[in-house]
Amino acid sequence: MAAALLVPASFVHPADLRWGAVSGVGSAAAMLLLNRGLSRGAMSVVVPVSAVTSVVLSVLGGVLVLGDRPTPLAWTGIAVTAPALWLVSGRRSSSPKSRDATTGRGAQDGLLASVGVAVQYLALAQAGPSSGLWPVAAGRLDAVAVLLPTAVRHSPLPPMRSAQALLTGAGAALALSLYLLATQRQMLAVAVVLASLYPALPVVLGLAVLHERVDRSQAVGLLGAAVATVLLALG
Repeated sequence: MAAALLVPASFVHPADLRWGAVSGVGSAAAMLLLNRGLSRGAMSVVVPVSAVTSVVLSVLGGVLVLGDRPTPLAWTGIAVTAPALWLVSGRRSSSPKSRDATTGRGAQDGLLASVGVAVQYLALAQAGPSSGLWPVAAGRLDAVAVLLPTAVRHSPLPPMRSAQALLTGAGAALALSLYLLATQRQMLAVAVVLASLYPALPVVLGLAVLHERVDRSQAVGLLGAAVATVLLALG
């Protein structure tokens, strides 16, 4: 809301706030399902399934509903993105717990979360450019309202966790604000794919800051993500 007050908004139509609110519902549902899946130890399935499927659903929505017509170069970038995301965000584990979690419930959580992410992206892209960042503010407030009953059951948080939660929420609000501005300057299909390449960033940071090692499949995925970014930017 503080950012929305600073960004010019010539006219905020009620429909823009409604689309923002719908986006918030999708965002809240995605967070709940992702966290539930991750709490079951199914990171190796939940993250790649949700990332890849949300891209596919959002691109299809942009093409079939909004009439997006990506160029052949952009389509190539979109096609490269799906396997790149799967390779980058998937982590292999040999533990019995992880093997059990990769079947059934983990995949289901990932698929359902991807629907929430797609709703978040598609709904927010419907907001008009004259509304500034108010659709994002409406979505954040709506997400808080949806998540509040769950949050109350797990309160109070330790001070450090509360600070981490606030930083995470601020980061999500910033990301959605930048995504909204991106949809006003290019096709939704392209904006969604570029925004969905975020799983590559933690891997790069892990390499640069924590000196982690990546396996061969993740290295191929990082290369694919870089190629997809270039193709989408040129297309």
